[in-house]
Amino acid sequence: MSEAKTNETVHLTIDGREVDAPKGAMILDVARGMGIDVPSLCAHPGLEPFGACRLCVVEIQKPGWDDWYKQLVTSCLYPVEEGLKVWTDSDEVRQNRSVVLDLQMARVPESDYIRELGRQYGVEKTSYAERDTKDTCIMCTICVRACEAIGRSAIATLSRGPDKYVDVPNKDACIGCLVCASLCPTDAIPFTANDNGKRRIWDKEFDLVTDERTGEVLGTPEYLAHVQKRAEGNGLVWPETLKQESAKVKRYEYARKLSRVADVEDRLADEAK
Repeated sequence: MSEAKTNETVHLTIDGREVDAPKGAMILDVARGMGIDVPSLCAHPGLEPFGACRLCVVEIQKPGWDDWYKQLVTSCLYPVEEGLKVWTDSDEVRQNRSVVLDLQMARVPESDYIRELGRQYGVEKTSYAERDTKDTCIMCTICVRACEAIGRSAIATLSRGPDKYVDVPNKDACIGCLVCASLCPTDAIPFTANDNGKRRIWDKEFDLVTDERTGEVLGTPEYLAHVQKRAEGNGLVWPETLKQESAKVKRYEYARKLSRVADVEDRLADEAK
C-alpha cells in the first residue's frame, strides 16, 4: 500500500513522457497510473511493497549522472525523485526480467502464468534444471502479507533456503476468507469456494453462511465474526445495522416518491375542473 507521505509533487520522465507525481510515491505505482504495463508478481495496491520477485525492475538515471550511466532498481520500492528519468522496457530491463523468469520457470514448471510471462520475454524453456513438482508457489508471500493485513496472520513461510514453503501452522487461525487464494498470482492455493454449503482451503473445512433472502454466500462464520470484531473495534457499524438503516432510507425515499406522485395527480385534477 505505497502512497505519498506529503502533498508535494516531483517532476520526472517515464519512457519519454513527463509526469508530475506525489513525492514519496513508488515508480511502479506512478508508471501503472500512466497506463504503462510494468510486470510484477509480488506487488498489490492493498499491501506494502515487498520487492520479493524482482520482476518490476526499471532503469533510472538521476540528474547530474553521465549520459552513459544508468542503474537498475526495483520499481515497487524506489520512490520518485525530481528530475528522475525512468525506462520501463529497455533492453537491459528486458534482459533482467528474462533471467528472473528463467529461474521462476525452473522453480514452478507447471505454472501456465509463469510460462506465458516467460514467452513475453523470450524465454520459451528454462535453462536450469526444473523442479519435479506440480506446486506453483513462487514465494511472492502475497498470501502471507494479505493474511497479516486482515488481522489473522494464519499463513507463514516455513523452513529455509530451497526448502522454504508457505503453509498455515495453526489451522484454527484460518477463517476461510479466500483472500490469500484470490490474490495468489499463480493460483498456487487450492480451495473449494462452495461445495454443498461447505468451503475448503488449507486442508480445513468451513460451513457457509448465506443471506436468507437472496441465498447469496456471505462467508464463513469465522470470517463474519472476525469482520464484526474488527468493525466494532474501530467504532464502525456492523453490517446488520447498516442493512436495517438502508431499508429505512429506501422506505423513506419510496414514501417521498408516492407523495410527489399524489401531489401531481391532485394538481392535474384541479386543472381539469
